[in-house]
Amino acid sequence: MTPANVLKYELEVRIDAPRAKVWKALTEETNAWWLPDFHMVDPASTVSLDAQAGGHLIERMEGGGSLLWYTVQMCVPESSLHFVGHLAAGYGGPATTLLELALSDQGEGTLLIVRDALYGNVSAKTAGSLESGWRQLFADGLGKFVASKG
Repeated sequence: MTPANVLKYELEVRIDAPRAKVWKALTEETNAWWLPDFHMVDPASTVSLDAQAGGHLIERMEGGGSLLWYTVQMCVPESSLHFVGHLAAGYGGPATTLLELALSDQGEGTLLIVRDALYGNVSAKTAGSLESGWRQLFADGLGKFVASKG
């Protein structure tokens, strides 16, 4: 029997754009900044976010394949999104993840704070991998996408 663990981490990503612009990209243009390495069901899949309680962060491919990344637990427009998701055994779980994305003004830009708490069959190595993955996705994906829009 494997005991359950609880792990938490937090990271910050500074984005050179106003919060309203970051929020719009985060919630309405998700597929445009979602990095190719993060497409899990098919390289040509589409990633979308329905940013309301009960909505989903979901990846869909032609032909009907899909992956539910997260369910939205709470949305405060231009401020925060709270998600509940599951980590499959093949990806370091089984575990449940409670992810928060919080936006705040930082000078002329935006500070994105990513907080994640995981419980279940999860190791420090898995949490570290998730943390570095989110940093890459939000800095190199979202951040660069928003900055490129001028």
